[in-house]
Amino acid sequence: MTRYRIRIRPTQPLAGERSQARPGRGLEFYELRGYAQGDEPRFIDWRAYARTGRLYTRIFQNEAPARFTFFLDGSPSMQLFGKEAYAQRVLRLLAGLARTEGAWLWGAGRYRGQPRPQAEGPSVLLRFPRPTGVTVLITDGLDALDWSRLLQKLQRVVLVQVMAPEELAPSFGETLLQDVETAQRLEVGPAEVKAYQEALEKHLLRLRTVARRLGSYALLRVGDPILPALLRQGVLEER
Repeated sequence: MTRYRIRIRPTQPLAGERSQARPGRGLEFYELRGYAQGDEPRFIDWRAYARTGRLYTRIFQNEAPARFTFFLDGSPSMQLFGKEAYAQRVLRLLAGLARTEGAWLWGAGRYRGQPRPQAEGPSVLLRFPRPTGVTVLITDGLDALDWSRLLQKLQRVVLVQVMAPEELAPSFGETLLQDVETAQRLEVGPAEVKAYQEALEKHLLRLRTVARRLGSYALLRVGDPILPALLRQGVLEER
């Protein structure tokens, strides 16, 4: 497990890097600086010298440990279809990998091995200053809120969306449904199921697009092997 870490560099171009943009001894190139006496010869850029006839030294970014804040959705919809227990397993795996870089639970301090679901759901994040560092948000993504606004407020985010197969592909024909969060009831048939699937697909695409511009994203189905799914979708990477 120590060979993996949480990916925070955006899957799609835009903000959010593990390293800080300041001179240091990291691996990421930062800038060229005119050669000064005492600079190590191995960092001289000989290609720049060939072009300009002047000596330049390559400067690299400092790699600073990232601090991760984990938010586990504990809203009523997470209690359906085994999502809550599965999401807790996801958190334990990710927080365990992040401990050496700094793993915190939202509203509960340093991670010490026990998840702490937030019953109010992700909407509570809109009422508080954004956490320091990278926010790892584990949720089904079904709360009625402005998700684009929330993700953009967090700025640096790893979104792990946990859903049940029954939610992604409902198998019923006609039935009466009740929303566990609003208590509203709705009679549904084939037309409603089709409309639901089309709306869900648009919602998933929007979440995936925004999250990958800010960090990384994975959609996990309850029962999926967690580690392979997170690696395949780019939330985890090899060190």
